[in-house]
Amino acid sequence: MFDLSQFNKYKEDNRREVKKAKGGLPGSLWSTYSAFANCYGGVIILGVAENEDGSWYTTGLQDENKLRRDFWNMINNRQKVSVNLLADSDVQTYQMNQDTIMVIYVPAAKREQKPVYINDDLFEGSFRRNWEGDYHCTPSEVKAMLRDQTEDTMDMKILENMQMDVLNRETVHAYRNRHMAYRSEHVWEQLKDEEYLERIGAAKVFSTDGKLHPTAAGLLMFGDEYKILYEYPEYFLDFRELLDPSIRWTDRLQSGSGDWTGNLFDFFFRVYGKLVKDVKIPFKLEGAVRIDDTPVHKAIREALANCLVNTDFYLPRGIVIKKEADSIIMENPGSIRTGRKQMLKGGISDPRNKALMKMLNMIGIGERAGSDVPDIYSVWEKQGWVAPEVIEEYAPDRTILKLSFVNAEVKKVTEKSDRKKVTEKTEKQMEQILSRMQPNVEYKVEEAAMWLNVGRTRARTLLKMLVADGKISETGATKMKRYCIIYDNNINR
Repeated sequence: MFDLSQFNKYKEDNRREVKKAKGGLPGSLWSTYSAFANCYGGVIILGVAENEDGSWYTTGLQDENKLRRDFWNMINNRQKVSVNLLADSDVQTYQMNQDTIMVIYVPAAKREQKPVYINDDLFEGSFRRNWEGDYHCTPSEVKAMLRDQTEDTMDMKILENMQMDVLNRETVHAYRNRHMAYRSEHVWEQLKDEEYLERIGAAKVFSTDGKLHPTAAGLLMFGDEYKILYEYPEYFLDFRELLDPSIRWTDRLQSGSGDWTGNLFDFFFRVYGKLVKDVKIPFKLEGAVRIDDTPVHKAIREALANCLVNTDFYLPRGIVIKKEADSIIMENPGSIRTGRKQMLKGGISDPRNKALMKMLNMIGIGERAGSDVPDIYSVWEKQGWVAPEVIEEYAPDRTILKLSFVNAEVKKVTEKSDRKKVTEKTEKQMEQILSRMQPNVEYKVEEAAMWLNVGRTRARTLLKMLVADGKISETGATKMKRYCIIYDNNINR
């Protein structure tokens, strides 16, 4: 995140912040510390200021030793900062232009440590980072981070104000049939429904009245939608099939339509069938029997299960599954509990809804704990398709997985062919964008438009062409998209 040799090329972004610190530690240092800790991490650089064009210049530090001492005293004061995430090695000083600067490396906090807040004020002292700087977390963002702290996930909650009759018996029996088909002659097969639901985590005995009540997981999996809304007012499931661009959608399934239960169990199997219906997979036989459950089918099943078990059902906008002609997009409310980097690496399972995950595991879904996303990448690579994309958004928290069925090599050839058709003016404008971009700095569409003195639409088109050409990378979604130059020995600027 910081390399002294690249100092003259840096600008502030969502991972870097500079502060003069002429008169000592700036008060805004702590809101930035909180913001970085609650997002992706970042660096705070003291003794540096911004020019009008966003480039940096050094201002130096008056008393480095006092500044360092004051910093460590403050960050270890729980009245000022809720948790100190730093080790001694995370604070470094450098000499630049005869000035001393101090670089503070702030790691992303673990979910058990979030929210990181300041001034002993949980709600007013919690911050996050966006492209404009630090912003106060909303109460719902703070509550979401608090929910993620505990080992007992929110779906384990006993709903003591609800009785067992809120669970749809037809859905319960459909689940039991799938369980017995997957695990024939299971020891729970002869249990009554109430006993069975308690064993799978869909119900628990409430200590106050000694009676069996549904859990949040049981309500989500087996309840009717209108009853689920009593506990989760923001609950919403939405599947959209968008195969014909001339109409809004070719098929749609919503939890609130009233013509089906609207619960997670029924949604999963209805949507999964629609997702794999048109997936073109090579014909395979095992003996004389056709094998329909291919690695691609399993990957889509795992991806859908992963979407459900990692949803924060208290957050707005709900789960949205979109099936397009050449891709599947899965969106769920909630950040990635292990962090995007660990999610892509795999090996650690930390679902937001552990009880839901257990229920799906028991019918053979989502069994690859901690390895589902790497497995999906592996399957897509073997098929020769464009690599999946994982996008994490904040305000509100949202995780997006895009699975493309486009052949990676065909896409490269098509992009190269399209690139040959661009005009000389377009080539010059793209070169101008590349010449202004600095390494490790992410830029907005507005900045490219300003460099070229063109409109946002034209600037966005040029940036998309550079992404397709492999010259720059793209992160974020919709209005939050940012672009960063890619340096590679085989790529000429």
